[in-house]
Amino acid sequence: MGFSFTSGPGPRRRIAPQAIARFKARVRELTRRTGGRSLAQVAKELSVYLVGWRGYFGFCQTPSVLRALDEWIRRRLRAIAWKQWKRGPARFAELRRCGVGRDRAAQTAGSPHGPWRLAASPALTIALPTHFLGSLGLTSVAASRSA
Repeated sequence: MGFSFTSGPGPRRRIAPQAIARFKARVRELTRRTGGRSLAQVAKELSVYLVGWRGYFGFCQTPSVLRALDEWIRRRLRAIAWKQWKRGPARFAELRRCGVGRDRAAQTAGSPHGPWRLAASPALTIALPTHFLGSLGLTSVAASRSA
């Protein structure tokens, strides 16, 4: 249940597209940008779901799908942080506090683009790197399973 197979000379077990769609819908529920929760709270609640999901689907033989889902989740969390920083001056101050250069922080803070687009920007990737999100309690669905 939830698995399908790739076509080709050596079929591999993969996560079925319907299972990925259900996963993304659940993650969207857990990571709403208007939830009124801190980034750490969202990461902890999300991790509970991710641990269970990885326990079931972690045996797939297509790790690139899991890495892509991890990237997507991190982008959603960066979009939440961007929304929580509210307006330009606060966004600029937060980016600077997190180690982003003055010019890049000013350009990003003054950008007219929305949270989803800016979540993939270099400034937010520098400000909220993968190891920082991990320190908030976010688990990876692509992480290798401990024996």
